[in-house]
Amino acid sequence: MEASDAIKAVQAGRFSPFYVLYGKDRYRMEQFVELIKNKMFQPEDQNMGINKYDTQETSLDEIMIEADSAPFFMEKKLILVKDSIVFGTGKDNSKLEHRQEAILNYIEHPLESSVVVFIVNAEKLDERKKLVKSLKNRKVIIHFPELEPNQLLQWLKKRAGEQGRLLDPDGGELLIRRVGMSMQQLVQELDKLCLHVGERGEITRELVDQLIGVTVEEDVFLLVDAIVNVKLADALAMYKALLIRKEEPIKLVALIVRQIRMMIHIKELEGHHYSPQQIAGMIGAHPYAVKLASEKSKGYQKKRLAELLSSLADLDYGMKTGKVDKALGLELFILSLGSSYTLSFQSESFMMD
Repeated sequence: MEASDAIKAVQAGRFSPFYVLYGKDRYRMEQFVELIKNKMFQPEDQNMGINKYDTQETSLDEIMIEADSAPFFMEKKLILVKDSIVFGTGKDNSKLEHRQEAILNYIEHPLESSVVVFIVNAEKLDERKKLVKSLKNRKVIIHFPELEPNQLLQWLKKRAGEQGRLLDPDGGELLIRRVGMSMQQLVQELDKLCLHVGERGEITRELVDQLIGVTVEEDVFLLVDAIVNVKLADALAMYKALLIRKEEPIKLVALIVRQIRMMIHIKELEGHHYSPQQIAGMIGAHPYAVKLASEKSKGYQKKRLAELLSSLADLDYGMKTGKVDKALGLELFILSLGSSYTLSFQSESFMMD
């Protein structure tokens, strides 16, 4: 079942007797559970109508017996089950017996007054399990993947609109770049911006730049740009600013390496005509991060990126083994780029002649 279809059904007061929620987007999962709670009960009745379990502490048999029991003093009952081992691939440390048949038997004749929701803390379900295969056919499994960049931006604009504010597209993109793809953190920062601009106010790129602090990742993104383009003065200024903020040089090297490696992978996969969504899945990155790295990588030669990656690997080894001073090592690396770039350029020119 698509998440959007499930949300529309619940908003209309139509509940499935059984749900299995999973995916990377924990925020939307939590919001879906809150929607079910609020549609099923008045706030003052939620304590009476909601039962919570954890498969690390309670067996499936006990949970399904509760689901098959009529509610006391209430018309309906909501059973929330935190799970990582029954549907997911997590390690079972509970030493409990979880008979999958307990769910399969219950779902054949579920109690009309009960709604059971399994909240699986996993990006993927264990497809090998008979239980997962069976419930997939019943369309009770709901996947909550992270939103794609354009969907995330539209979602932010909609949330701002619900508060009577306008989110400028450029402001939205910078907000995502500064805060990251966590919807929980994006909500917090967007709501602060909405409060700042007031009714009918506009959240612009300039406002986001002024009020939302620059992240280390964004600074590293700009640092990589300066390094690849041999803008030594800019690169050194950025690096020294990061040191003043007490950023660890070894961590900075790791972030630079990650960014360059991602750009190399993207250039390679784009050469085989993979879409940004496919690339994101293949390299395990968010589509928005892939989009940004793809835009940057277009102006760089893969050979140049590979050379930098190799040099950074040597630097990382030297720093970690104590052969190279951590703070000075990265500064000398940046300074060395000028001479290495000049030699490389002269070599290429000689071969062309």
